[in-house]
Amino acid sequence: MSFDIFVCRFENGELAPLDMGAAHEVLDPYAVARDPETDFLLVSTAEGEEAGVYFNSPTGITFNRFGGDGIMDLLAVLLRQLDAVLVVPGGLTMIQRDEDRELLPASLKDEWPVVVARSGAEIEQAIRAS
Repeated sequence: MSFDIFVCRFENGELAPLDMGAAHEVLDPYAVARDPETDFLLVSTAEGEEAGVYFNSPTGITFNRFGGDGIMDLLAVLLRQLDAVLVVPGGLTMIQRDEDRELLPASLKDEWPVVVARSGAEIEQAIRAS
């Protein structure tokens, strides 16, 4: 997929910092290229699926040109590790637990669908359905 999706964390309706160290622990083993100047990683699974990952410290991580079951599974692990949500601009917001809905800003809760998606397969299904 060639659009951007955003990994974010919210507390009381406001953006909250992500644990970028934990994010690197999840993603670095899959890095096949990196640019420290731009905080960019190209990650690849054993099946050759790839995604561009930009660390927008301290409150966001952007995935682009992503796809495949392995990348979606990796994204699901990242979301769990960071206790984060996935925002698809103009589409939907994916949370891990129903109670996470209360942490989101009103603009995300009220203007776009919010769905629970815990696995890579659920994330991909939600994106395709949006």
